[in-house]
Amino acid sequence: MARIAWTLKDMPSQRGKRAYVTGANSGFGYQTALELARRGATVVLACRDASRGQEAMRAIRAEVHDALLELAILDLGSLASVRAAAQEELAKHAPLDLLVNNAGLMTPPTRQRTSDGFEVQLGTNVLAHFALTGLLLPAIERAPAPRVVTLASIAHRQGRIDFDDVQSEKAYVPMRAYAQSKLANLMLALELERRLRRGGKRSVSVACHPGVAPTNLLTNVGPKWIAFVRRWVITALSNSVPGGALPTLFAATASEARGGGYYGPQGLGEVRGNDVGEATIAPQATDEAIAARLWATCEELTAVRFLDV
Repeated sequence: MARIAWTLKDMPSQRGKRAYVTGANSGFGYQTALELARRGATVVLACRDASRGQEAMRAIRAEVHDALLELAILDLGSLASVRAAAQEELAKHAPLDLLVNNAGLMTPPTRQRTSDGFEVQLGTNVLAHFALTGLLLPAIERAPAPRVVTLASIAHRQGRIDFDDVQSEKAYVPMRAYAQSKLANLMLALELERRLRRGGKRSVSVACHPGVAPTNLLTNVGPKWIAFVRRWVITALSNSVPGGALPTLFAATASEARGGGYYGPQGLGEVRGNDVGEATIAPQATDEAIAARLWATCEELTAVRFLDV
């Protein structure tokens, strides 16, 4: 895979652009929002909790005094919240240059459900972002060179789309459900790019992954002692949070990033590294027939259809 010598110093100005980042109050989402704001973008921090969102805005303004920030309340565990947040954004009648589908949930020890009854990892990681992207596409298409960036994971390599038990109702295995959700994220990002090209749209869809880094996604799941050990091991062996956000920022802003591309760190099995490059795509992620079936499943479950795509 090709390495790309790209650092934050190479990140172009984002002045005049509008970016919408899910899960922007912590982890990779916060780091992404911070750097986009530092480069002059108007950044919408889409967060479930208003107080945490406001705290993140204060922290960004402490580093970037003239940061252009907005807060959107978005609960990815609720399609009603997704629709409300999308309507709020659309009502501004502003072009949306960048949508970063960043937020995620990882391996709750027992099967949980969203407010709509979906298995929570499928509902949060996949269905909510699918719906949000479809609903925001009219605003995205108004921008001159818009991008949709979706975070997948190296865990997608172990994933399979089990249409017979896509919501893990027959058998719930936490990591298996997570891997399926991250495979779905990557497959849908690639399928979106194919549909955008067939539809003659100006938007492009780009996927990325952060490697492994000590964010709340990884270190606050499971029993406390396991979380403690996991945090210690991950901190010792993996990427930093800023390093993990670099592939997202590359996918979101770099001229070298291409529609349909998948980018990640290049060191130690793509777990960490300061170089961004083309990431490994598992063979099952390239199955276009399965991707089309997955797309149709998401349309059915969310009742969201992408206009003219």
